[in-house]
Amino acid sequence: MSTGVRRRLGVEERRQQLIGVALELFSRRSPDEVSIDEIASAAGISRPLVYHYFPGKLSLYEAALKRASEDLAGRFSEPHEGPLGARLLRVMRRFFDFVDEHGPGFAALMRGGPAVGSSATNALIDSVRQVAYEQILSHLGVTEAPARLELVVRSWISLAESTALIWLDGRRIPRGELEVQLVHDFAALTAVSAAYDEELSALVKRMVEDEPTDGPFADLAARLVALAG
Repeated sequence: MSTGVRRRLGVEERRQQLIGVALELFSRRSPDEVSIDEIASAAGISRPLVYHYFPGKLSLYEAALKRASEDLAGRFSEPHEGPLGARLLRVMRRFFDFVDEHGPGFAALMRGGPAVGSSATNALIDSVRQVAYEQILSHLGVTEAPARLELVVRSWISLAESTALIWLDGRRIPRGELEVQLVHDFAALTAVSAAYDEELSALVKRMVEDEPTDGPFADLAARLVALAG
């Protein structure tokens, strides 16, 4: 039988609880619109107690952002098994899962929120981009990217970010179509650069060698042939 007595949370437990509560609120509305009073109420504690653990909303936002960035970075991790096109498609699905779950927070981060511009925030954003970059290179079997390949991969990561932001503003295009389109974009960007670089040309040939006829890369080729016809 419950006594109704709450267990007192330790310092780190309380900090993690507040980060979780803040992240949930920031995921539903822009961080600029969420007050410390709301965070305190959702956590079931007083406003002064929030300040006991965090100096202000900015520091709490940065802590929530750190947790979110670790989550987002983890979504680019993918086993090196099966065709590359299918792997990239699974990554894009997990990326859009995150965008779907944390829409307003994701948009505030990329477009400008309370912590944007701070060195800590910029470092977190850059760390996610770097993880994504290194993951893509690993799937291509490349340890040190030549200049054109680095340009392709980093441009594609930026394209995925901007596509997600545009999609959030009204969701006018079916999410699944955008996930496939981004995989097609990667293949197209790489192929165009390969036309100017022999090393990249060899990489593209390796990319498509093991692609099945029903995979996203083959689908792109079929669409392009249909356009030409």
